[in-house]
Amino acid sequence: MTATSLWSKIKFMKHSEKLFNDAKNILVGGVNSPVRAFKGVGGTPIFMKKGYGPYLVSEDEKTYIDYVLSWGPMLLGHADPDVTLAITEAATLGTSFGTPSLSETTLATLIQDFYPGMEKIRLVNSGTEATMSAIRLARGVTKKDLLIKFNGCYHGHSDSLLVAAGSGGLTFGFPDSAGVLADVAKNTIILDYNDHEALTAVFKEKGTNIAAVIIEPVTGNMGIIKPAEPFIHALRALCDTYNSLLIFDEVMCGFRVQFGPTSETLGIKPDITVLGKVIGGGLPCGAYGASSDIMSHLSPEGPVYQAGTLSGNPIVMAAGIATLSKLKANRESFSIAVSLTQDLCLGLSDIIRHKKISAHVVNQGSMWCVFYTDKKVQNLADVQGCDFESFNRFFHNMLEGGVYLAPSQYESCFMSVVHNEKNIQKTLEICQNSM
Repeated sequence: MTATSLWSKIKFMKHSEKLFNDAKNILVGGVNSPVRAFKGVGGTPIFMKKGYGPYLVSEDEKTYIDYVLSWGPMLLGHADPDVTLAITEAATLGTSFGTPSLSETTLATLIQDFYPGMEKIRLVNSGTEATMSAIRLARGVTKKDLLIKFNGCYHGHSDSLLVAAGSGGLTFGFPDSAGVLADVAKNTIILDYNDHEALTAVFKEKGTNIAAVIIEPVTGNMGIIKPAEPFIHALRALCDTYNSLLIFDEVMCGFRVQFGPTSETLGIKPDITVLGKVIGGGLPCGAYGASSDIMSHLSPEGPVYQAGTLSGNPIVMAAGIATLSKLKANRESFSIAVSLTQDLCLGLSDIIRHKKISAHVVNQGSMWCVFYTDKKVQNLADVQGCDFESFNRFFHNMLEGGVYLAPSQYESCFMSVVHNEKNIQKTLEICQNSM
């Protein structure tokens, strides 16, 4: 490293550290979402001030090729001109009404164009709110108590989901966060992803009181893992047998794995689908939907209550409408994002093979990640067995080279429709010296 580049790095580090220290004086941990603090990879988080296309620009004017994309929603890239215009025009008409508006119906109709199984839809403000509400709905419909979730699948931070596994395969969960009541946690059963034998055993013992199973049909919160065919088909069959509802949390994988429902790639259909990220075009938005019969249990039609003053916010609706309309009109753009993801992953795999690194690349649609292990990753325990030190070194080397990746071995990276071959080539050149 030259003296000039070393000095630039030192200045950058001091600048980042000052901004982070200033933030820590007033924000808890200096951040408003824990993963941003770089605890998983070490070092000081970078403060961004601008995004355009496939790039982020930091406060020190360094430009990065961005593969985090606000954790998935920026499928069209940052500051897409059509989305930006829609937001601007909507803002001039008022920022919040607290009444019905045509834009709510328009966005819901667009969502249904992609997800026809969502016969009725409720729009909310986040993925957390959507999953929480979907679980409440499932309990209200089935009049049962228990929920099954899987280790490593993150469905937001509501109390019934911040639960850790018990000591045995058939034990109930216990709180995984201070402030979560044991009486709440005991109604959630935690199982390992892709373990259909444990799933079958739990249903055999507890099935008459299992209201729902919630799952990421393709995970994004422990890297990318696709469910094994015996597991996912057993899951659907068991829910049918015991009259339990299957909830697909597609907050992260929705509009990412394929151009339409993830269920089409798996060969089974959920009872309730939860969406977020992309449908808001970068603004806070979530949704859940199901058959008209299931959704009729929701207030004001039924006894299951859920409300939100800012649900269907007109500015958010405008961003979502512009995003989904553009995707619908330019289906080939999605195919381009998938193709670029494949090109990047093939290049990464070549580097790994030539350098004889104990790692492998996984991709689904426009999602991708690098696991630092030779072992096929099928569940959270496999991810926990990865070489985190090597991943952290890879992350920081890529960051220094101008590529912004998800700052955790547990997270997925994403491609946008505005990334290009030049970005891919540049990324691979930086990878050559980073892995």
